Amino acid sequence: MARKKSKSNAGGGANDLMRLLADRMEACKDAESLNDEVIIPFVAALEAVCGARGYVLNIFGEQSNIVFTGDPGDAEAIYLLVENFLDNKPDE
Repeated sequence: MARKKSKSNAGGGANDLMRLLADRMEACKDAESLNDEVIIPFVAALEAVCGARGYVLNIFGEQSNIVFTGDPGDAEAIYLLVENFLDNKPDE
């Protein structure tokens, strides 16, 4: 009897991409190089693909969120909201 692929094994391409990104991120020596060499290019690719399709994209991870809006002017307001939240968050 053939076994069904489990969800964790499905989408090998997604797992390959995750490993590639993790390898590239681990190779970065500091937060600045991580941002310049991995994060900004990845986000730029998301913006290009989503923007071309008119998407408003929200990605919710276990420990992070990425937010896209339909109005480029919203980016600074969202940035300021997040910064204000982090600045006023009580120490844990």
